[in-house]
Order: sequence, then structure tokens, then C-alpha cells
Amino acid sequence: MTISVSNSYLTQRYTETTRNRAEIRLAIYSGNLQSELQRHSVVPLLLARDPVLIRSLETSGYLETSARLISYVEEIGAASLMLLDRGGRVVAATDRERLGQGRRTDPFFVEAVRSAETVFTSNEPETGRFDFTFSRAIRAQDNRLLGVIVVEVDLARLIDRWRGVSEAIFLTNSEGAIILSTEPRWRGRSEDEALALQPVQTAIQRAWQATGDFAFGEMRPAFFDADMIRLEARIPFRGWRIVSYTAYTSVRERVNAVLSLQIMGFALLLAGGFYVLGRRERVQSARLLRESAELRRLNARLQREIAERQRVERTLEEAEQSLAQSQKLAVLGEMSAAVSHELNQPLAAMKTYLAGAKLLLQRKRVEEAASSFQRIDDLIDRMAAITRQLKSYARKGSEALEPVDLRDALKGALTMMEPQLRTTRVEISQNLPRRRVMVMADRLRLEQVIINLLRNAMDALRDVDRREMDLLIAEGEEAVLSVRDNGKGIEDLDALFEPFYTTKKPGEGVGLGLAISSGIITDFGGRLTARNGETGGAVFEIRLPLLSGSGVRAAQ
Repeated sequence: MTISVSNSYLTQRYTETTRNRAEIRLAIYSGNLQSELQRHSVVPLLLARDPVLIRSLETSGYLETSARLISYVEEIGAASLMLLDRGGRVVAATDRERLGQGRRTDPFFVEAVRSAETVFTSNEPETGRFDFTFSRAIRAQDNRLLGVIVVEVDLARLIDRWRGVSEAIFLTNSEGAIILSTEPRWRGRSEDEALALQPVQTAIQRAWQATGDFAFGEMRPAFFDADMIRLEARIPFRGWRIVSYTAYTSVRERVNAVLSLQIMGFALLLAGGFYVLGRRERVQSARLLRESAELRRLNARLQREIAERQRVERTLEEAEQSLAQSQKLAVLGEMSAAVSHELNQPLAAMKTYLAGAKLLLQRKRVEEAASSFQRIDDLIDRMAAITRQLKSYARKGSEALEPVDLRDALKGALTMMEPQLRTTRVEISQNLPRRRVMVMADRLRLEQVIINLLRNAMDALRDVDRREMDLLIAEGEEAVLSVRDNGKGIEDLDALFEPFYTTKKPGEGVGLGLAISSGIITDFGGRLTARNGETGGAVFEIRLPLLSGSGVRAAQ
């Protein structure tokens, strides 16, 4: 049963393989022919622009022109090249025997003169061998005809390559006439005439016998109910077609060879089966012993991995406890540094007010001195509020947020900084909108951020002769408070908001102000940014979400 199925399958498979290979070869032949035609079709265009050929036609000097064409034909691979003057006389050629011939009535000259493009012509001379040429007119710059360049294509050499294959191949033009063929007697005839002239089988036999490697053997019509395969392909050039006739090779011999190997293989398998059955028990016993040893090794390795994992878990637990303790210490250090930084501002203001009050008392201006003492009392209340508010720096949440007018927060911060601003003589320009700019924030912490930006701006103006500070509040998709100075600007913008980064001298600051301020603005849902101004100085911007409907409530 298996041999019968294999015989049927292999017979069909090798028969189809023979057909598929013939189709592939025909596609290759068609591609080679198209490539040869395309390669030669561009040569007349290039030669028609050759300045040496143009000059020789204009001056009628052809001493070195033939030698130049001979050098070209070796590079191009064409059969021959000819240069004709305007009268159709051959003035230069790779075949010197053609020099002086009159070719005025030849199709390649007549059609080239009439056309502005490269033309293709084919004709059958008395020898019965078709000539294929590409020609193009050579014209001067004023479109005056100078001559014609002719490139003869040797397509017959492709036929010489096809003679060694197991097909009869021929090429027909648009009229159905055979112009190239592996059988010379078919040229110039139609396909029906060629088949009637000589049977295809005999022609193919003669072609194969010439190569010494073909024998038909017994023809078997059972293969696709035909002795021969006819394949045809169209060539996209002037309606040409390429046709091949292929004989089925000795499929039976190939099938019998495979069947013989199959029968031999079955015999070897049968013998090997008995041998395998004899060794199977021994191999299985050895395999069980190896598996037992492997299981013992796996068990020992698993126990080691369990012990290692337990040790790693204990180490990880200890590391987590150490990390938690470090985090607690870091929070305590941050809070202590924040308290120290934030209380420095009101303490500095109190010192200024005390000095002013002392001076006023010396001048017996008691009422004004009392006003300074009242401000000191307000600062003490404010310091108490700061210590309460600093407890919320380390936690997230909006329970302390409420609608705040950004203009009021700026005014409160300016009031807080009034003594320092007056002492340093800073020119402050304010550009505030007339209506309220409402944001969700904690007013006290927002004022602390603004105060910190004002102090940084004052520090930046310390070495500037004319100290200027611009305060701007704008609203669009968000509320923006800008603090600008005309100082030297910021050198390292990337590290500006990192903790403990400062450009101040030791003892003047710890570098936490901007880091804490950025965290506060982030808690409000906004962001604190910094950049250098276009005309110098630094620009800090507080960007907060604008409370919807704030303008409407202000108008009411």
C-alpha cells in the first residue's frame, strides 16, 4: 500500500516539478531578453550627445571616429556601431568594410530622421538572419540634422545560450513571425508553419543531442495526457512573445530510484527495530538510574536555594528597617532646616523694626515707635503660624486649601518684606490686573514662597548699582506670578531646585528655600519654574491653576 501511494505521489510530484522548472527557465529567458534590449536602448541617446561625434559630423573629419566607435563597442557589448551623415552614407563604423556604404533607404535611417526619440528596427536580410538595431538622429543645437548613430544588437548570442537546455525556444514578433529560434529552420515562419515543417520532438532531440546530455527515452502520454509542455510569455516590447516546448524527462526512472531507496529503507528500519528492542531494556534501566541521581542532585540544590532565600529575606528585612529609620531622620532634618530658614525672614524683619523703633524713641516719636512694636507683635504671631504651617510640609492633601486672591498674597508678602526692600533701595514695578485672580492655595504658605523669591531677588541685586525688580501677575489658562530682577542671572538651572544647593556664602543660607518652595507650589497643583531673562537677570514664575469663575465673582 505504501509503495503504491509513494509511486502515485512521486510520479505526480516529479511531473509537476518538470513543468515548474520549465516555467522558471522561460521567465529567466524573458528577463534576459528584456535586460539586453533595455541596456542597448539607452546607448544611442548617450552617443548622440558625444561631442566628438557631433564635431566630426559638423567638420566632416572622420579620421579617428571609427577608432572611437570601436572603443565604445567593447564597453557596450553591442554587435556593431555605425555613424551615418545626413545623406545616409556610413562615415564611421566598427566594421570598416561598411565605410562608404549608402544606407539612406534603410529603415533604421529613415525612421530615425523622422523621430526625435530612439527608434528600434528589425529586418530580415537575404541571409534569413534577423538584424536588430537601435538608431537615433544626431542634431545640432539649432535642431539641424547632422547624422544618425546606429547600434546593432546581437540577440543571436542569447539563442546560443539556450541551445544547451532541454527545450525548443523561439521568439515571435507582433505579426507572429519567428525572429529568433533554437531551430534555425524555423526563423521567418509562423509557429504553425514551423511545427508542420518538422515535428517538435525531432527538433528538440537534435538540440539535446548537440549538447550530449539528453535522451528522450520512452515517451509516456500518461503525464498530463501530453508528451510536451507548451509555455508562452509576453515580452513588453513591440508585442513580442517567447514560446518554449519542453519534453517530460525520464520521470519513471526518477520515481523507481526513489522507490528503491524507500524499500531499502523499510528493510533497514525492520532490522534496526529488532536491534532497538534488544537494547531498549538496558537503555531504560540506565535512564532510570540517571534520573534517580539527577533527582537527588536537584533536591540538594533546592535545599541550598531555600536556605539562601531565607538568608536574603532576613537581610532585606533588616535593610528595610534601616531605610525606614534613615527616612525618619531625613524628615526630621528637613523640618528642622525648614523651620530655621523660614523663621529667619520674620526675625530679620523684627531686627529692622526694633532698630527703627529705637531710633524713633531717641527722637521722641513715640506713636511711630508704637506702630513698629505693633508690627513686631504681628511678626511674632506670624512666626507662630509658620511653625504650625511647617507641620504640613511633609504631607500631601488639600484640606487646608481655600480660594486665595493672588494679588492679596503678593501684597502680604510685600508688607512682610517692606523694611528690607526700603533698606536695600530696590525699585519695584508692579503690573497687576484690576480684577481678582483666584487660585486654590494656603495663603500663608503661598506668601512664604513669594517672600523667598523676593529675598532671592534682593540677594541677586546686592552687587548691582541700579536695583530693579518687576512683579507681574497674568492670567490665561492658568495664573502666573513672575518675579524678575536685573541681576547676573542663574548659572546652573538644572540644580537650582535641588536641596542644599546654594550660591550664598556659608552662614547666609542652607539651600533649602527653592526646594521647599517648589514642593509647596506642587502641593497646590502648580509648578515653580526659573529661567534667565532675555536682557539679563533671573525670572521666577509661580504657575497655579486658575479657579474657574473667579472673574465673574469679582465683577459681581
